Amino acid sequence: MGLTRQYLRYEPAALFGLVASARAGVAFVALRGERGRYVAVPACEHVFVWDTRKGEKVLILKGLKQQVSCLCPSPDGLHLAVGYEDGAIHVFSLLSGESTITFNGHRAAVTALQYDHLGGRLVSGSKDTEVIVWDVINESGLYRLRGHKDVITQVLFLKEKNLLVTCAKDTLVKWWDLDTQHCFKTLVGHRAEVWGMALLSKEKRLITGSADSELRVWDLTYIQEVKDPDEPESKKSKGSSSPGTEENNEEDETLEVDEHPEERIVKCSKVGSIMREGRDRVVTLGTDRMGKFLACHGTDAVLEVFSVLSEEEIQKKLEKKLKKARKKAKQNSEEEPERSVELSLQEEIQRVTNLKASSKIKSFDLILSPKGELKMVLLLQNNIIELYNLDLSAQVPQAVRVSRITIGGHRSDVRTLAFSSDNIAILSAAAESVKIWNRSTLQCIRTMECEYALCSLFVPGDRQVIIGTKTGKLQLYDLASGSLIETLDAHDGAVWSIALSPDQHGFVTGGADKCVKFWEFELVKDESSVQKRLSMKHVRILQLDEDVLCVRYSPNQKLLAVSLLDCTVKVFYVDTLKFFLSLYGHKLPVLCMDICYDGTLIATGSADRNVKIWGLDFGDCHRSLFAHDDSVMYLQFVPKSHLFFTAGKDSKIKQWDADKFEHIQTLEGHHQEVWCLALSPNGDYLVSASHDKSLRLWERTREPLILEEEREMQREAEYEESVAKEEQPVVAGERQGETGLAGKKTIETIKAAERIMEAIELYREETAKLKEHNAICKAAGKEVPFPVNPILRAYGNITPSAYVLEVFKKVKSSELEESLLVLPFSYVPDLLRLFNEYIQQGSDVELLCRALLFLLKIHFGQITSNQMLVTVIENLKKTTISRVSEARDVLGFNMAGLQFLKREIEAKEEVTFFADATERFEEKKRKRKKKEKMVLAVL
Repeated sequence: MGLTRQYLRYEPAALFGLVASARAGVAFVALRGERGRYVAVPACEHVFVWDTRKGEKVLILKGLKQQVSCLCPSPDGLHLAVGYEDGAIHVFSLLSGESTITFNGHRAAVTALQYDHLGGRLVSGSKDTEVIVWDVINESGLYRLRGHKDVITQVLFLKEKNLLVTCAKDTLVKWWDLDTQHCFKTLVGHRAEVWGMALLSKEKRLITGSADSELRVWDLTYIQEVKDPDEPESKKSKGSSSPGTEENNEEDETLEVDEHPEERIVKCSKVGSIMREGRDRVVTLGTDRMGKFLACHGTDAVLEVFSVLSEEEIQKKLEKKLKKARKKAKQNSEEEPERSVELSLQEEIQRVTNLKASSKIKSFDLILSPKGELKMVLLLQNNIIELYNLDLSAQVPQAVRVSRITIGGHRSDVRTLAFSSDNIAILSAAAESVKIWNRSTLQCIRTMECEYALCSLFVPGDRQVIIGTKTGKLQLYDLASGSLIETLDAHDGAVWSIALSPDQHGFVTGGADKCVKFWEFELVKDESSVQKRLSMKHVRILQLDEDVLCVRYSPNQKLLAVSLLDCTVKVFYVDTLKFFLSLYGHKLPVLCMDICYDGTLIATGSADRNVKIWGLDFGDCHRSLFAHDDSVMYLQFVPKSHLFFTAGKDSKIKQWDADKFEHIQTLEGHHQEVWCLALSPNGDYLVSASHDKSLRLWERTREPLILEEEREMQREAEYEESVAKEEQPVVAGERQGETGLAGKKTIETIKAAERIMEAIELYREETAKLKEHNAICKAAGKEVPFPVNPILRAYGNITPSAYVLEVFKKVKSSELEESLLVLPFSYVPDLLRLFNEYIQQGSDVELLCRALLFLLKIHFGQITSNQMLVTVIENLKKTTISRVSEARDVLGFNMAGLQFLKREIEAKEEVTFFADATERFEEKKRKRKKKEKMVLAVL
């Protein structure tokens, strides 16, 4: 066998340059006992928690590969539910930063998350148009609700009633009764998508935001008992409306569809609309936790804040209005008005202020501080988080910006990257600024304003940097002072490429003006100081027929490769600028290229998605590789090797071997187009920049990479992905209607089912062996040693049945039903017998009853028709009823005990409170008497 070439693996080292992704919402979180200071924001696949006061990152909740699409903090402030693009939901503990619970049920991105008021249940809506209710305490799915026909945009639990409200892009708002798990009402009063909704006034009012500038307001009346069937329908569906609103007369908009008219639980009637100033669609609509303030924004930079009057405030206002009306009536000598004065909707929901942010708003969150200030955090489109305070006590409340988190990233996409010669500093440049980062700490050490940057390099010595801009300028910056030293008009069009000469005395630039220009570094006298400063001198020009997209020197500085807009690469001699070779073959322009360290190979990457490897001696094409699923944006050789990296618009970075023409590895991490990358001079680090606003650092490890293993892992990943996309198993007897099972078939559920099957097979084998062994012992008339299975020995010499229970307990609670669903029926009889044994012993009654009832539900027909299982079922019936009753009794006793302790503690606290008050009173009395005595003594 021939010796295989060994490669070293590149691993992700860090994600930086990102303040927040604009994909999901921003949320205030309670951390270290403080509310209103810390905010959680999505950051690609992670969640960052920022301290808004210090502008520091205090916690990173690490995700896997998928992008975060939704956030929701729990009511107790200890957990954060995070939804991802693949439909998974992770619940993180904010104390440890670890993921404690995982839910898999959706087949597409999670778009809405909401906890109930106790934090025991979590509801999620998704792009797959389905809503799932999860049990957070039991870590399992409760049920799936189907009915919407488009992406779910918002989900809300009602505190008092066991009801759920959902809205979607299908223009509908649906009401669900969670006791019976069905939709009992659909609101169809919207002409376009419903983008958001909120409950106000102690859940007696619903407000919805759509694609227009109206916020529609609905009054909710909860009906306690079932209505008299003889009552006329017209009387039932008649809604109350109040004057002074824009839409009272639009009867056609306030339609309601009652799917079960006899079971009406809530009545919705439209009372009018609040007009927004924005003319576009509502992006986010939300309230603070108390429901006192409502805010919304569109696709622009304005946040509109409204205050919602409480019942007491409404009453006061009504009395004031009535007083005024009486006074007016008295003056006009009219009759006294009756108590029929009503407030208009605009008076009940009043506009407080309009807040103009520095850029487009993507999301916001509100919190009312104990001081009476309204804190508003905004997540902006351009990688910024802004915190505003609104002083409500002021006559005209104005929002004041308190803090702004910006330094951690660029405002726009990074288009060029460069490494310093000592591998320590990283340069990144975007449309508005150049930033210098420390590679080891990932801190931004310099930020300098610039024009739209397209290419860059560190000047030898790493004390200055040169930026090529879209306007054709070359900008020279000094890193020590962070100032712009010099600006030169280099080209008439964009400077697309810049390359340092191997002798380090100068550089070459290529631009959209069809020129290649040669520059040399020189020291010139600075007018402001005695010392000389670095400058750039134009020495030569090479005029071409097409726009220049990329330029590269050969390492010996004899050749210069120039990529042109006509899809060719021309190679010239550097000294005479004579034409040497033309490399043609690409169907679209070559966007990037590089020459290897020994000057023998040139690799070119094109917009036609291919990479071609050419020999620089004769210009022959060695191989053409289909590299990416979209344009190849950047290409660079690893120093001192024939390996190179490519970056594509398909969000992937790939490593290739130019000698063997093999794909070595794919670096997956970015979620959108990768614009550029840079390799450190020693080849140990790679940094990449993407349209997702993130910069990623990759590190070369000492771990060898074997291509066969890599291919095998890739095949496994593809198989796992195909399993997740397969049709979900059908449950016998379950109608495919509004409700369904919460979970979904994943590779984890299949593995869990396989582990249960293996455990049952081991149990069968061991029981058969034990019977055989007992027969041998009986025949021999003496005890023969029984060989213990090594697996059972590893578990501490437990019995085979106990081993099955151990395996069963290790199945994740959220995956239990789906694992049992893929379990073949041949294993079920054994499992039922084992369940009977376990329940009799009183171990894990709750878990076993849950599994037992589910198995009976899905295999009902086969179990009831099997005569062998009749006795087993009878025994299970007796044991489960007795054991469940015992468990219930224990639970009831514990609850009563806890309530008693609670009352005791409360009573003690009251006593101590009064005791403290008495002590303070006595102390004051003593002090007063002492003072009086002193006064008397003086007198």
